[in-house]
Amino acid sequence: MLVMNSRLISAPVLSVQAGGPIGKITSTIIDPNDLKIIAFRLEGPLVNKQQNLLDARSIREYSNYGFVIDDIDELIGPDDVIKISDILKLNFDLLNLKVETKKGSKLGKVQDFTVTSEDFIVQQIIVKRPAVKALIDPELTISRKEIVEITDYKVIIKDEEKVLKQKAEKEDFVPNFVNPFRESQPGFAPADTKNPGAQDN
Repeated sequence: MLVMNSRLISAPVLSVQAGGPIGKITSTIIDPNDLKIIAFRLEGPLVNKQQNLLDARSIREYSNYGFVIDDIDELIGPDDVIKISDILKLNFDLLNLKVETKKGSKLGKVQDFTVTSEDFIVQQIIVKRPAVKALIDPELTISRKEIVEITDYKVIIKDEEKVLKQKAEKEDFVPNFVNPFRESQPGFAPADTKNPGAQDN
């Protein structure tokens, strides 16, 4: 499933060995070469500041309850894994990068992104529009397929018009099926649309 990066931040990390939470996620470490989260930074009373990184490969599962790992011994230091160490030296952060087209049209800045919960590969970037364009489109959702280049300062995509067209098509879409969950059924409690996270607790 797709999950927002902003939802991953502050998610608890649960240890099977400890039988409960050992800390929480504070930030993500992304490999700019393939836009994949390779590690997470943690903090918490049980987390050693010198070994506060969680290699994404050590995660057994991610769900609404948080991340599940085998043991706190899975946590590593900045220099324990060569690839993670090399990426850390780049000091790369996808958030707040400028987003432009190949023609130089400025679209805004990355304010969030989605990843697949199975492999933590970035699938979409959420772009906050400049003040003038925000009156019409407050934000844009851009697929990774539209990205052609990433530098230290910006993300370059193929074509603004294509992105806007895809956005319009999504907004104009009207489903032609009947949703059986719109009507109350015995034993069925409809989701709280005003507070969508209510059922997660």
